[in-house]
Amino acid sequence: MRKLLTGFAQIITCNTNGINSKRGNYLSEISALENHSIIIEDGIIKDIIPDSSIKNISAEQNLSFKGKTILPGLIDCHTHTAFAGSRAKEFKEKIAGVHYEEIAKRGGGILTTVNAVRKSSFNDLIELIKPRVQEFIAQGVTTLEIKSGYGLDFENEIKLLHAINFLNEIYPIDIIPTFLGAHTFPSEYKENHKGYVELIVDKMIPHIAKNNLAEFCDGFCEATAFNSEEIDLIFSSAVKSGLKLKLHTEQFNNVGGLDVAIKHNAVSVDHLEVIAEKDLSRFKDSETVAVLLPGVSLFLDYDFAPARKLIENNAIVALATDYNPGSSHILNLHLIMSLASIKMKMKMEEVINAVTINAAKALNRETTSGSIEPGKNADFAVFDVEDYSEIIYNAGRNLVTHTIKSGEIIFQKQSAA
Repeated sequence: MRKLLTGFAQIITCNTNGINSKRGNYLSEISALENHSIIIEDGIIKDIIPDSSIKNISAEQNLSFKGKTILPGLIDCHTHTAFAGSRAKEFKEKIAGVHYEEIAKRGGGILTTVNAVRKSSFNDLIELIKPRVQEFIAQGVTTLEIKSGYGLDFENEIKLLHAINFLNEIYPIDIIPTFLGAHTFPSEYKENHKGYVELIVDKMIPHIAKNNLAEFCDGFCEATAFNSEEIDLIFSSAVKSGLKLKLHTEQFNNVGGLDVAIKHNAVSVDHLEVIAEKDLSRFKDSETVAVLLPGVSLFLDYDFAPARKLIENNAIVALATDYNPGSSHILNLHLIMSLASIKMKMKMEEVINAVTINAAKALNRETTSGSIEPGKNADFAVFDVEDYSEIIYNAGRNLVTHTIKSGEIIFQKQSAA
């Protein structure tokens, strides 16, 4: 079926000319088109044409978006959306000056959420996560990564991954599961780190890979979590089992995580708030994406990752919410975009590329998503603005009127009907 989308004030294509990522000076190029329309065939972008050529096009369906700006479907490439319980009391402590790491050391933090997840049934989790996914869709998100990591034993990690996969079946967006068993050490393995690493390597990863429950294996390399040697063992097992790699690293301390991620050709390294100056150049020719998470820095009142230095060192920079119950309880990708501009000094155009084509690359989806180019999926976020600058200027406001996945409208704001 052929569809014609017309009337846009701007089409922000994030065109890559086949490169499928953006870095350095190229990160600030978004290819804004005016007086153009989009042709879709069977859920795929067929062409982008000048409005003057519309009269020569026949289509089964014509959709007008007069005065609106269309972007590629937004991509949140790092979230912990699958959780139960609340950490509001811990947030109250953080506001009073207690450091996140101190809360974690005494058995709070991630373990608080682990206890809540273990008490929740599969159906309980599904009902908790559903409205969160729906909120992402209403923001123009068409691809969403969700990690496990709040089970921390075989039964509950598998339960979380089954829940994430079930959500992928019932929602029209792409929901990508990531295994994060190496999030922290559960209380029952507090004095037996080797035993928990063996559980991940010998039992969890083989089962997850055999049953296609996750595409990625992630880990948290930090002083209060896993050291670089433990991550190296886990990643070696994951690669052997066919899982792709992502890593939380350089968030609070430099403990060798970046070395392990680069060694194993991780698809992305995420956080990098305290990346060492000497390590910035390691991204110059690397295909590993630097995923920055400014929501964490806001929520914890902590350092922001050095976005400008990474861009100057030719890194492929992406942005994500890191939505989770403890360190970034922010389910608002638009706020993250504004934060990146205000606090990390990223240009508006860099921000847009960071939540579209580069976020797609952080999930190995760059050849099919992330930009408005012929041959890619017809995934779009339509904003009620005449110029893309309004999206980031209106910090935290959701100006999306339509979310389109594979050419189908999956969300429409009532006032836009």
